[in-house]
Amino acid sequence: MASLAERVPAGVQAGFLRAAFALPKTVQRLIVGKPVHLDGQELHIDVQLLLKLQQLSGQAELGGSGTPDQVRAGLRASAAMIDAQKIGPVSTRDLKIPTEDGTIGARFYEPEGLGDKSPLLVYIHGGGFVVGDIESHDNLCRFLAKHAEVRVLSVDYRLAPENKFPAGVRDCYAAFRWAHTNAAELNIDPEKIAVGGDSAGGNLTATTALQAIAQGGPKPKFLLMFYPTVDASVRRRSREIFGKGFFLTDAGMDWFFAHYVAKDEEKFEPLCSPLLAEDLSQLPPVYLSTAGFDPLRDEGEAFVAKLREQGVPVAHTRHRGLIHGYASMLTVGTACREATFEAVGALRAGLSL
Repeated sequence: MASLAERVPAGVQAGFLRAAFALPKTVQRLIVGKPVHLDGQELHIDVQLLLKLQQLSGQAELGGSGTPDQVRAGLRASAAMIDAQKIGPVSTRDLKIPTEDGTIGARFYEPEGLGDKSPLLVYIHGGGFVVGDIESHDNLCRFLAKHAEVRVLSVDYRLAPENKFPAGVRDCYAAFRWAHTNAAELNIDPEKIAVGGDSAGGNLTATTALQAIAQGGPKPKFLLMFYPTVDASVRRRSREIFGKGFFLTDAGMDWFFAHYVAKDEEKFEPLCSPLLAEDLSQLPPVYLSTAGFDPLRDEGEAFVAKLREQGVPVAHTRHRGLIHGYASMLTVGTACREATFEAVGALRAGLSL
């Protein structure tokens, strides 16, 4: 039987979602029940309400079962519900980027009123290397372009399992190099190109910078990383304690990497698990956020610790009451939006150094 999420149009669901978040907090608390406390943290009521509504609508957690096409469809449905209100004014145009293996798609964002030769953010979407695309992260790119006052190039890299590791890794580096080479056409400053991404996109943000360093060419000026996956070689404590009930699951992470790599040994390669890179010292300054109720929290914070040990300037915040994916939940409540505004400030500061 089809779930409620499949039977009700996305626009209707989005309206219901907005109405639910407009309710007084006392009413929201009656809907969601008692506060959730775990590992010394309290789940923010905005997130608790969203999870409750997703559960009632029959939307599945991220990954862990189904085919890649089924999980992709589920993510598109979730994004359509949450992102019904497009952020603007931001103009967009779709592009094709040449790579050694053919061409990939991209979307270019220009906020209204932005002057010439602005900084650029090359944005790499999340989705476990298997799902997600420029559509699922369209509103986040609009938000970053508008509020950070930068142009944004969103990269539609090849996904697994159709294109396994390291296809996406190569695509993202190719997109960065293309942006630098075509700076004049894009009306951006080639010396002020940041790379950023969320989850798997955070992983590919780090690997893009590592490739740039290894090739001896231009490298990003700044890295923006939302709750990245950076080590597939080990299961840390946060995978155990937040592995079910908070959108991204422990089983989902296993599912994603089973589709991403052709063999387990690849999980130990630095371009798959950048935390395992011996030398991170040449990376540019980094902003990295983690979410308190995220299975990936501990590996992201281990990456922060290693960056600091090797002398890389890094700003880190753990948003204790939030979950994985919060930067794509901008239009529900206020907590996710406020956390993403912090990243906007970090990006603006990093590009002005």
